[in-house]
Amino acid sequence: MKMQRHGVSIGIERTENAFFLSLKAQGKLTHKDYEVITPFLDSVLSEVKEPKVKVFIDGTGLEGWETRAAWDDLKLGLKHGNEFEKVAIYGNKKWQKVAAKMGGWFMSGEMKFFEDETEALSWLHE
Repeated sequence: MKMQRHGVSIGIERTENAFFLSLKAQGKLTHKDYEVITPFLDSVLSEVKEPKVKVFIDGTGLEGWETRAAWDDLKLGLKHGNEFEKVAIYGNKKWQKVAAKMGGWFMSGEMKFFEDETEALSWLHE
């Protein structure tokens, strides 16, 4: 039997109220994944008044979401969307580019899709 790996690896760097958040998504995300991710992010971001967050998402291993997990992702974006200054999605699938455009509707900052990791990181650090 083949094991299906899925989930999100999270890295956080903080300088005063500025955060650099890196996420690497793997497989098909589930509601249980968001039961771990959401409280963690809520806790980190609640420690700072008016956090400024730049996010790098490596979606090259992402296959998608379960329906309930997609809803969890939308709720997370709506809750913290005003805190995100820039979100760079590094991916390799056409649907990810469309998802990046749609995701930008739910946040106050900028969201862009990149097929090159170096370009994505450079844009975040401009």
